[in-house]
Amino acid sequence: MFTGMYLPAVCERARRSGAASDAEQARRLAQGLIKCASVSDVPGFLARGIGTDGTCHYPLSSDDQAHPWFLGLHAYLKSGLPTAAERQQIVAKVKEVANALEATHWRIPCDGAFKGEFRGGFQGHLFRDAVRYLYILRATHEITGEKIWLERYHTARAERPAPGGKTRSELCAEGYPFDREAIAHIDESQLWIYVGSQYSLSYLIAMETDAALLAFYRTGLTVNATNALPSIKAHATFDNNDKKIFGNANWRKVYSTWFPQPTQEDAAKLAKISDNAQRGERKSYEVRYMRNPLAAATIVALLSDGTERALIETALRHYDYTKINMAELFFAECAYYALPVVK
Repeated sequence: MFTGMYLPAVCERARRSGAASDAEQARRLAQGLIKCASVSDVPGFLARGIGTDGTCHYPLSSDDQAHPWFLGLHAYLKSGLPTAAERQQIVAKVKEVANALEATHWRIPCDGAFKGEFRGGFQGHLFRDAVRYLYILRATHEITGEKIWLERYHTARAERPAPGGKTRSELCAEGYPFDREAIAHIDESQLWIYVGSQYSLSYLIAMETDAALLAFYRTGLTVNATNALPSIKAHATFDNNDKKIFGNANWRKVYSTWFPQPTQEDAAKLAKISDNAQRGERKSYEVRYMRNPLAAATIVALLSDGTERALIETALRHYDYTKINMAELFFAECAYYALPVVK
C-alpha cells in the first residue's frame, strides 16, 4: 500500500536529480510490488508485505492494498526508468493481476486459511470506489495496450453503482466529501486513504481526452484540494519534543489478549482490543498531527499548480523526521514532489 503511493514521488525525485541512486531506489520499490504479487498461488492475490524468508505473508489483502499496487507500477512505467526487460515483466504482471480481478468481479482475494474469501473490492457506491476502479481500468489499458480495458473503462464510467444514483464519472466530481457520511473523521484522521484517489484523478486527467470526463475529474481534484486545505494547518499543533509513549512498537504487549483468528471478523475484533496503557497515545498523536496534515498537503499539492505552496512547505519543514515513529512520514515526499519545480 505505502510502496505504491510512495513510488510516484521517488520516480519524480529520480527524474529531477538524475541520480543513479534515486533510480535504483525506484527500481527496488517496483520489484517489491512485483514480489507482493508473486508469493501466492491465488490468482490476483497481492500481499501486504513479505517476511524475511522471502515468501511468508499475511493472508488477507484488501482494496487498499490493490489500488496503490497499480498506481506505483504505472508511475514507474511512465517514468522512463525501467529497462526493456523490466517493462516486459511489469506489463505481464499487471495483465495477470487485472485479469484475475476481472474474474472475481473486482473483489480482492485472500490466501492461506482464507482462500476463497475476499477483502474489499472496487465496485461500491462511494467516491473512492468510483475513482479507483476507473483509474485501474484506464491505466491497465495504457499499460497493456489492450483495447478491452478501454472498453471496460467506458462501460464502467457510465454505470450507476447505487440504483438511481450518480454515474461513476459523476461520483468522481463529488470528491471525498461524498464519503463523509460513510467514513467517519475523514478530515481529522483519514485523509491518508484519499491520497491515492487524488493521484488517480491526476493520472486520469493526463490520460483522458474527452472534455466531459475531464471536467468531472478536474472538478473532483479541485474539490478534494479545497476541502483538504484546512487540515494542513494541524501540523502547527505537533510538538517535536512530545514524549508520549509509542507502545505500538511492541504489539505483543499492546495486544496481550491475543487469540487465534479463524475468521476475518475475529481479526477485526482483535484489532480493536488493546491495552491502552501499553499502547500509549503517541500513535494517535502522529495520526492526527503528522499523518493527516501531510496527507492533506499531498492532496493539495497534486493540483500541480503551486497553489498554497507556502503553507505546504511550512508544514513539510515543521517536523523533525528523526523523531517520527510511523512510516506515513513518507507523505512529506509525496507532497514535495507533487509541487511544480520553481524556476
